[in-house]
Amino acid sequence: MTQVLVVLVSLLAFSNVLYAFSPTLIRDMAKVLMDNYCSPEKLAGMEEAIDAASSNTEILAIEDPTVLATVLTDGVKSTLRDPRVKVTYEPDYVPEVPPAIPDIPPEQLAAVVKDTVNVEVLEDNIAYLKIQHIIGEEVAQKIGSLLLEHVWSKVLPTSAMILDLRYAVTGEMSGIPYIVSYYTDAEPLIHIDSIYDRPSDSTSELWSMPTLLGTRYGTSKPLIILTSKNTIGVAEDVAYSLKNLKRATIVGEKTAGGSVKIDKIKVGDTDFYVSVPVAKSINPITGKSWEVKGVTPDVRVDAEDAMDAAIAIIKLRAEIPMIVKAAASLVAKNYAFESIGVDVAEKLEALLNSGEYSMVSSKKQLKEKLSADLAKLSGDNCLKITDNSPTMLPTDASPEMLIELIKVSFQTDVFENNIGYLRFDMFGEFNQIVVVAQIIVEQVWNKVVDTDALIIDLRNNAGGSINPIAGFCSYFFDADREIVLDKLYDRPSGTTKDLVTLQELTGRRYGSKKILLILTSSATAGAAEEFVYIMKNLGRAMIVGEPTSGSCQPPNPFQVGDSDIFLAIPTTHSDTAQGLAWEGTGIAPHIPVPADTALDTAKGILNKHFSGQK
Repeated sequence: MTQVLVVLVSLLAFSNVLYAFSPTLIRDMAKVLMDNYCSPEKLAGMEEAIDAASSNTEILAIEDPTVLATVLTDGVKSTLRDPRVKVTYEPDYVPEVPPAIPDIPPEQLAAVVKDTVNVEVLEDNIAYLKIQHIIGEEVAQKIGSLLLEHVWSKVLPTSAMILDLRYAVTGEMSGIPYIVSYYTDAEPLIHIDSIYDRPSDSTSELWSMPTLLGTRYGTSKPLIILTSKNTIGVAEDVAYSLKNLKRATIVGEKTAGGSVKIDKIKVGDTDFYVSVPVAKSINPITGKSWEVKGVTPDVRVDAEDAMDAAIAIIKLRAEIPMIVKAAASLVAKNYAFESIGVDVAEKLEALLNSGEYSMVSSKKQLKEKLSADLAKLSGDNCLKITDNSPTMLPTDASPEMLIELIKVSFQTDVFENNIGYLRFDMFGEFNQIVVVAQIIVEQVWNKVVDTDALIIDLRNNAGGSINPIAGFCSYFFDADREIVLDKLYDRPSGTTKDLVTLQELTGRRYGSKKILLILTSSATAGAAEEFVYIMKNLGRAMIVGEPTSGSCQPPNPFQVGDSDIFLAIPTTHSDTAQGLAWEGTGIAPHIPVPADTALDTAKGILNKHFSGQK
């Protein structure tokens, strides 16, 4: 940025102590950044800033060089927005020289490396591999065969693996392709990472390896990587790469957010040094990096709890194929529309076989994915995971409790011109049928049965049970003959039954002569739609409002295998010669108006009708 050096210089003005400050220091520091900082795009205009700073004769300096280094660090960090850049004053600093790998026998070198590795096979044939240091290519070539014999051969036959990187704090970038390749297929080759090196202005690409010592662990067996806030550097790159390749699930804490490489570079002939990231990682999948920000786990738990969480995930994944196949079988055998059910089942198993469920990490995630896939494959949002809790009044409810429940469940009114209004938002399932029916008649029905017209408001009725439909419909027809309301096909039994009016009812009928209007909205669903469909199809009611949801007949719960998961499956549909009745398509109103104006529209229609009779 053009302000890099200007900001540095302006920060010095906060000091009240004059010091013989040479502009050479700031030029040399800027040159270090320009030649070495890994993101040169942030340094645009640096040369102009150098000229501006070098010609400023009023620069106030700081007497203490350590304080000066701190002020310069703050200036660079605030400008580059990179916490890794740091200026220090270290007159006694001696650069560290990485020790060369000693020329020792491979057996002794392998013994040293094995001290940083812990391997065991846990219960249920789960491999546990703990790595504290990721070896590079040079060491791998020297002792690879020994590690295969003493480490890899133990974990290879297992059915799942936990790779523990919670304590991995050192490593070599050249070791990344080795580790990643053992968990991927030989073909096609995978572009794992790109490392840009600023001093050489070159980019190195890390690719998976076509050949390896020993056998790969492959892509089909679960791989869980454990991380902690101490996981740093090369281990972060390994975790980030395998996560974004969708090969591993990360469990634990967010990692440290280290760097590929940070060099401490001397500023000119001074005792000032600049610590600067000279290389950066660019993941080819995300276009981003794990540096500074760290790797966010898929399942966030404290580091000490990560092991137990990983084992739980692996055990769940062992059950998933059975659960998904059982769900597919239930849909194929019970879904109301047979051809759709069979097709959905086949496609669901295909998703399972393609690995779509291999990264599921919790029962909640499994339920959500299974519901989403079933809805997408069938186009039916009713086909989903359920909690197996039907809406039903308590069996031990007292009469007083039932009365209060009925009062809050129904809303009635009588408008001008003796127009009745009845609203309820669910067709309930009643255990105490006789008792509840009598309460509804006394507390609700008797308030509207003597009106000259009735508005039934189902705009917020989400459905419920199909069982009350025949009885409720019967109140709006006469008792002199039995009327077939609908024909319902039941897929599990392969039979079709007639839904007919009832001869005996609790309370008086509204009859077939008085006007009936039904209000609907896009939220009107399930059993409510069946009622609307019947009344419209038989010409008994005028429908006012919006097209209904296009939901389904109330689904039935099925236990999925031996699991605690239940699947809601619509098993019946209206059997018509013309094809679909309302399931999946909804019911169009006679008078289409927005739901929020439907009541006023209905009242207007009825008031006009009754006014014309006067």
